[in-house]
Amino acid sequence: MLNPQIIASGIVGYVAFLLSLTCHEAAHALVAKVGGDPTAFHGGQVSLNPLPHIRREPFGTVWVPILSYLFGGWMIGWGSAPYDPQWQLRHPRRAALMALAGPAANVLLVVLAAGAIHAGIAAGLLAAPSSARFTQVVYAGSSGLGAGAALFLSVLFSLNLLLALFNLLPLPPLDGNTALGLFLPKSAARRFAALSRSRSLSLFGLLISWFAFDYLFHPIFLASLNLLYPGAGYR
Repeated sequence: MLNPQIIASGIVGYVAFLLSLTCHEAAHALVAKVGGDPTAFHGGQVSLNPLPHIRREPFGTVWVPILSYLFGGWMIGWGSAPYDPQWQLRHPRRAALMALAGPAANVLLVVLAAGAIHAGIAAGLLAAPSSARFTQVVYAGSSGLGAGAALFLSVLFSLNLLLALFNLLPLPPLDGNTALGLFLPKSAARRFAALSRSRSLSLFGLLISWFAFDYLFHPIFLASLNLLYPGAGYR
């Protein structure tokens, strides 16, 4: 049953989700433009304005995250930045850098969230929780704005860690698969890129990634918490 606290938490979580997705896709678009493919730039996606990204993928950026929160208690969704497949074939290493730019933006947001958490703790507004979880990486002793800030920073930290790690898995259609072009000879990278565009292979890659990721994320999340709070010993 919906109540004001669930609605407020959903709004805060959605803002963090949309910010994370926008930065991820804008980073893809920017690096593609610098590398010679202006496709996403012409679509308005070299921008931190979420509207061009929402127009590109309204289902994955609005409807799915809201519905998944309402019916499952957590948010899932996706965005996309268009690129020219022929550009990828001509310049597989530039395309690999484009692919890595999205997860790199998420890592930057993790670092910024960690910095803001420590600043809040130093100011006496926030504290390390006795028991941490995805939506409670940091704790606020007060309700209202303090609790909202703690939830926002917690989701920003956890979600961007998740997005970076998931997208770096080396399976199609994820960014980590395209990034393999950095380590292959150009001719092999072109053949690999062409093969990776198979719809059936992409579906298979997503299924494998989905089932494997839970085993990968939990220990890395715990390690990140213990790095954020040295000596805390979260388990």
